[in-house]
Amino acid sequence: MEKPWLTHYDPGVPASLEYPSVNLTHFLTRSAHDFPQHACTIFQDSSLSYAQMDILTDYLAAALVSLGLKKGDRVGVLLPNIPQFVLAFYGILKAGGVVVALNPQYKQRELEYQIKDSGLSLLIGLVTLAELVDQVRAVTQPVQTIYTAVGDAFELAGLFDNKNTQEVMIERDFADLRLLDLLRAGSYLPATRVKISPDDMAIFQYSGGTTGDPKAAIGLHRNLVANTVQFRRWLVGLEEGQETVLAAIPLYHVYGMVIAMSLGVALGAGMVLIQNPRDLEDVLANIERHQPTLFPGVPNMYQAINRHPDVVSGKINLSSIKACISGSAPLLLETKQTFEAVTGGKLMEGYGLSEAPTATHCNPMFGQNREGSIGLPLPDVDCRIVDLEDGATPLKPGERGELIIKGPQVMQGYHQRPDEDQITLVNGWLYTGDIAWMDADGYFYLVDRKKELIKIGGLQVWPREVEEVIALHPAVKEVAVAGVPDAEGVEMVKAWIVPQPGQPISADEIRSWCRQNLANYKVPAVVAFREVLPRTTVGKVLRRELVRLHKEGLA
Repeated sequence: MEKPWLTHYDPGVPASLEYPSVNLTHFLTRSAHDFPQHACTIFQDSSLSYAQMDILTDYLAAALVSLGLKKGDRVGVLLPNIPQFVLAFYGILKAGGVVVALNPQYKQRELEYQIKDSGLSLLIGLVTLAELVDQVRAVTQPVQTIYTAVGDAFELAGLFDNKNTQEVMIERDFADLRLLDLLRAGSYLPATRVKISPDDMAIFQYSGGTTGDPKAAIGLHRNLVANTVQFRRWLVGLEEGQETVLAAIPLYHVYGMVIAMSLGVALGAGMVLIQNPRDLEDVLANIERHQPTLFPGVPNMYQAINRHPDVVSGKINLSSIKACISGSAPLLLETKQTFEAVTGGKLMEGYGLSEAPTATHCNPMFGQNREGSIGLPLPDVDCRIVDLEDGATPLKPGERGELIIKGPQVMQGYHQRPDEDQITLVNGWLYTGDIAWMDADGYFYLVDRKKELIKIGGLQVWPREVEEVIALHPAVKEVAVAGVPDAEGVEMVKAWIVPQPGQPISADEIRSWCRQNLANYKVPAVVAFREVLPRTTVGKVLRRELVRLHKEGLA
């Protein structure tokens, strides 16, 4: 098939790349060799060098193996953007484990599902979440837990000064452990000798797929290595050992995991970790203090920065920023133009999904960025727009159909979901469930979702999951949930409810009910009450009809 997009690549970006036959930890080991004293993580003015992070992850890997971790075992990481996340991620991989990154905002119901489904046996999490984890473990399989406090981040460097302290013994039972103790113990153990190939599993990343049901997309080491290499070459102008990444997007999300962390490590860049991205004052203070050059994010974050009084007045200097990649939601032209004006850098809209961790498209760094476009396919990514009815007939430029993708970053498949694999992976093509079109020059444009997954600030919300929680309320007879645009076009969660006869209920009561069982970003921003829900002739609720009525101001 003709690939018109290749002629619009920036100079220096090839159509095809060579991918090293390595596992994902290779980038950390290489940066530790090339830039040993450069900061790897920067957190509240405390830093760990690449040499230190490489050694600490060796310690953790040795300790995990001594606990009985075997190659292919799943290990949960329940941490925000703190140095311990980076440490846990690479330590698990070095031990041959598979990272299951969990959202620390999750409530019991959400954690139970993913812990059961993934079958993880170890969990590294925040000590403040211990009570929640205990509740989950009571109804799932036994899970050994390794806890850390946010403040432990400031003690990690000190581990190198205490090598002569008494050896710490590791108990091979299901007693809870402290990460700092485990690292001290690991410092006395021989280095692991686990052989990890590019075709071994690296991550389980939960996705809604085309059906909206949460399932674990299996990312192999070679998938994540490929996407890291693709973006390393796509972002022309970035230099190894010279960059600083603002990691404000969650590292537990595959977008942050690859574009902020893995790419940052591959560049030998300092990663400025933002624990709470909603704290805009902290985000801006870190930009001024650490002068980041790469800032992956989401549209509402860039928009909030644009509107901040100190940015509008010019009081805050954002000129260090060279490149920003925007994902998860449409990027408004005004947001892009304003942000580029105040920074002097490039804000490029891209596209990705958990099934191709993490990105497949991006607008060029120096070439033309087209309004409303998710950009061009990355090197070695082939794309087609196919007929929505037969899923096979290629469509011409300008015609709308389903976007399907083939490339080296496409997942192996879903964990224990062969039925879903048959729908999503067909003859080597990944069926995204997104409706799109391509212009004559190879720029792609999203139109709608064939699937009903909702994306809030880059995080996924499955309508059925929210519906199941609301349906448990005794005053609710029926419920439907979908994503709708707000006044500025940003997607939000909306619930339509048919109350039980004679049982009045308010929107505030519904939201309060949801907060007890769902992460805050999944709680409906809007709740509407109806007498009936629109249905098909076979009784299926028409979510799309409700979205249409919402857009027309009728529901």
